[in-house]
Amino acid sequence: MNKKDKINLSQKLSSLIENLSISQRINFIAENFANIIFTTSLGLEDQLISFFIAKEEKNRKKIKIITLQTGRLFPQTLELIKTTKEQLNINIIEFAPNEKLLNDYIKQYGLNGFYESIKARKACCFVRKIEPLKRALKGADVWITGLRSGQSNIRSNIEFAIYDYEYDLIKFSPLADLTKGKMDEFIKNNNIPINPLHKKNYPSIGCEPCTRAIRNGESERAGRWWWENDDKKECGLHFTPKNSDIFPTDSKIKEIKKMGKL
Repeated sequence: MNKKDKINLSQKLSSLIENLSISQRINFIAENFANIIFTTSLGLEDQLISFFIAKEEKNRKKIKIITLQTGRLFPQTLELIKTTKEQLNINIIEFAPNEKLLNDYIKQYGLNGFYESIKARKACCFVRKIEPLKRALKGADVWITGLRSGQSNIRSNIEFAIYDYEYDLIKFSPLADLTKGKMDEFIKNNNIPINPLHKKNYPSIGCEPCTRAIRNGESERAGRWWWENDDKKECGLHFTPKNSDIFPTDSKIKEIKKMGKL
C-alpha cells in the first residue's frame, strides 16, 4: 500500500469510527489491525485508554503498551506506572533514552540547558522522547494515542485517524472528541488510577523540570515548557511547531532563575 492509499484509508477509518463509543473504537482497532502500539504518558487520557485495553482479553494480547522513561519524570508518575500495571493487570514496556545521545546532549547543553532556548529544549525532547519513540514504533502498523481536541489550540482539529508520514503508519486518536468533563466523570466512576498531581492543577504532566501547575484561565497544556513564549508548544512526538526559534521572554527567564533552575 502506497502513501496515497494509506491517506485515503485513514480518512475512511476516521469516518467509520466517528460514531462508535470509545470502547468500540479500541475494539475495532484490535480486531482489524496487527502490530498495534499504544503510547502512554500516564496522563488522564492515556489512563482511560489503558482501562479500555485492559477490559478485553483480546485487546491486552493485540495492543502493546509502551511508555517513554525519559529519566526526568515526576516520582508520582513512576509510582503510577507500577500502580497501573497492578490494578489494570497490564504490561507497560519502558523505553529509555540512548545513553550516548543523552551524554552528548548534556555535554553540549548541560543537564538543564533546555531552559536557555527552543533549540536546546527540542534537542532534549529528541533525545529523551522522540528517538526512543522511533525505536518503540519500529515495525508498527498502527499507533494509538490519547490526543484530544480540547487539550490545546494546536490540537483542536484532531482527527480520529490519520496517516502519519514520519512513522509511515496509521495513527488513531480514539478520544479525539471527548470533553474533559466526560473524561473526568468516567475516570471517577470506574476508579481508574491517576496521578495525584492532577488534583494540584497539573492537567498535563510531562517531565518534572518542564511542567508546572496551571493558573486560572490557562489552557490544559499551559504548564508544559511554561517558560517559552509560544502558544503552539509541542515536544515533537505529534506535531512540529512552525515557530522554531522562539526564546523565553525576560520575565520568564527571571522566573526560572527565581526557581533556582539557572
